[in-house]
Amino acid sequence: MDKYYMGIDVGSVSTNIILMDQNNKIHYKKYMRTQGKPIEVLKEGIGEIELEFGEIEVLGVGVTGSGRYLASIIVGADIVKNEITAHAVAGLNFIPEVRTIIEIGGQDSKIIILRDKIVVDFAMNTVCAAGTGSFLDRQAIRLGIDISDFGSLALQSKNSVRIAGRCAVFAESDMIHKQQLGHSQSDIAKGLCEALVRNYLNNVGKGKEILAPIVFQGGVAANIGIKKAFEDTLGEEIYIPANYDVMGAVGVAILAREEVKKKGFTSFKGTSIHNIDYNVNGFECDGCSNICEVVEIREDGRVLARYGDKCGKWSNLINKKDTKLA
Repeated sequence: MDKYYMGIDVGSVSTNIILMDQNNKIHYKKYMRTQGKPIEVLKEGIGEIELEFGEIEVLGVGVTGSGRYLASIIVGADIVKNEITAHAVAGLNFIPEVRTIIEIGGQDSKIIILRDKIVVDFAMNTVCAAGTGSFLDRQAIRLGIDISDFGSLALQSKNSVRIAGRCAVFAESDMIHKQQLGHSQSDIAKGLCEALVRNYLNNVGKGKEILAPIVFQGGVAANIGIKKAFEDTLGEEIYIPANYDVMGAVGVAILAREEVKKKGFTSFKGTSIHNIDYNVNGFECDGCSNICEVVEIREDGRVLARYGDKCGKWSNLINKKDTKLA
C-alpha cells in the first residue's frame, strides 16, 4: 500500500490538497475554489483522492490557511499552522538558504523575511487588490487576452508604459487612458506587471530588507511578466518552485511528517470522511459581556467541536466523553 503525507491549505478563495512521499516528492495536488463552502470542497477533494488512488495509507496530515481550524476538526489533523510558517517551511525545503519569500495569490499577498533559516519578519496584504492576482485578472479581461498569455505578452514589450498602480481603480482608468493614446497591448501588459510589483514593494515590502536568494510562491508566480518585473526592479534572480501554487500545503505536509515522527501515530480520520454529513451552526453566548460567537460543528448529529469562545465554556465541553446533545 502506498504511503503519503497530506497537506491541506484552506483559504477564502482556494483550497489546495497535496500528497507527498517520505522524500518530499509530490504525487498529487488539487486546486479547488472554496466558494464559501470549505467543508464541501474538502470532502470533494479527499473523495477524489480515494477514487484516484484507491486504498492508501496517510501517515500524517497538516492544515493551514484561514480555514485551518475548521479543516483540522474535519480531517483529524496532526498539526495546524499559520500560512507564514507553512510557506516559510516550503520555501526552505526548495532553497535552504532562502532569505526572502514573495507570495502573491489571487486575493492576498505576503512577504516573509528569513535569516539563518528562521522567520524574522513578515507582512501581509489582505485589503488592497492592486498587489494581487485578481488585479491582473481584471485587466486581462479588459485587454481581451487570456490571463495565461499575459506574462508572455508583457515580455514582448519594447517600451515600458508607466501605469499608476497604487490603487486598482486608478490603475484601470489609467490603463484605459493609455489604450486611448495608442500604446500597444504588450507595452500596457508590461506596465501593469511593473505597477503590481511597485505596489507590492511599496506596501507589503515597505521597510523590509529584501535579500537574495529570493523565492516567488503563489499562483501569480506562473506569470513570467511579473517574475521579470521583480528581477528588473530588485536586480536579483527570482527562483520559482515547481509547486509554486501549493506551497502552503507542501509546508504543512512537511511539518506533519515531523510531528508524526515525534508522537508516533496520526490522528487522520481516513479518506472515507467524504461520506460523512457535517453541519456547522453559529450562536452567540450571552454568559458575559464578551458575547462570543461560538461555532458548532456536528458530525452525523453528534457535536464534533465548538470553537470561538474566549473562556472555553463551550469548547471545553467537547473534552468530556459524552458529546451527544440531550
